Amino acid sequence: MRRTCPAVAHIAGYHAGWLDAAGRPQAEPGGKALRPTLALLATRAVGADEEFGVLAGVAVELVHDFSLLHDDVIDDDAERRHRPSAWTVFGKPASILAGDALLAAAIEVLAGSSAPGASESVRLLLSSVQRLIAGEFLDVTFETREVVSPAEYLHMASAKTAALITTSVSLGPILVKSPPAAVTALEGYGKHLGLAFQITDDVLGIWGDPLLTGKPVLADIKRRKRSLPVVAAMDTGTFEAGRLRELYRSRAVITDEMAAEAAEMITRTGARDLAEAAGRRHVSAAIEWLGRLGRRNEAIEGLEELAESVSDRKR
Repeated sequence: MRRTCPAVAHIAGYHAGWLDAAGRPQAEPGGKALRPTLALLATRAVGADEEFGVLAGVAVELVHDFSLLHDDVIDDDAERRHRPSAWTVFGKPASILAGDALLAAAIEVLAGSSAPGASESVRLLLSSVQRLIAGEFLDVTFETREVVSPAEYLHMASAKTAALITTSVSLGPILVKSPPAAVTALEGYGKHLGLAFQITDDVLGIWGDPLLTGKPVLADIKRRKRSLPVVAAMDTGTFEAGRLRELYRSRAVITDEMAAEAAEMITRTGARDLAEAAGRRHVSAAIEWLGRLGRRNEAIEGLEELAESVSDRKR
């Protein structure tokens, strides 16, 4: 970020919670730092120097913030991390450009490294960004489609969320050229963890506590988002499924009362329970993949604990 212009650095710092809107330092709570934590733990798990985990963590967090800045503009989300989204403060063009700058900075972090696998790590990160964008594109198009199958949803989530989380746990090991078997085990862990994380986010997007999620209650339903509970409910062929399809097909604004009724209908179809169970299954699968590393150390235990915490996130 050393070559980033001051205005872009200001927006990025605000988005991260380091600065207020005027550019003054502050101690606002930022994101969960899930991806850099994963990068550091995965690098330690294969016995590599943690400095490479730090490099990987910085790169994936920059990409993550790039995607969030763009996400908020695409979705017109006015809140992020319990305060106004960057675009509401600095405007949409400035926020988009700040996101672009963060993506460039992420590539610079890896390309400027002397790590033995630096070139391969850049290719991996760029491939991950391509998958993330493809997943985001699908997510946006789903909002205008009447029918989205659970299989299509999982394909989207594998790209939109799981791709970068998978890269988070494989980037450090690739930087140090870890054995392919170790990288494959961590990729399996990351894919399932990413799906568990997205599915849990979907549940929280409907039934989560706004004080904990930082987003308005029932926001996903009001935006007609095809999250897993919604897609699964519509796939049941029940009376409630038909009502939900009608609601999502309508162009009328979805009020708080309508959204609350929709959430109740989703619960009655069993789709909420299905989504929560799916999240737990992916957590179990992620932990099983860790077992293929063939070793036990403190970092692997940390990865297990982190996976278990995903489906236990508070509502």
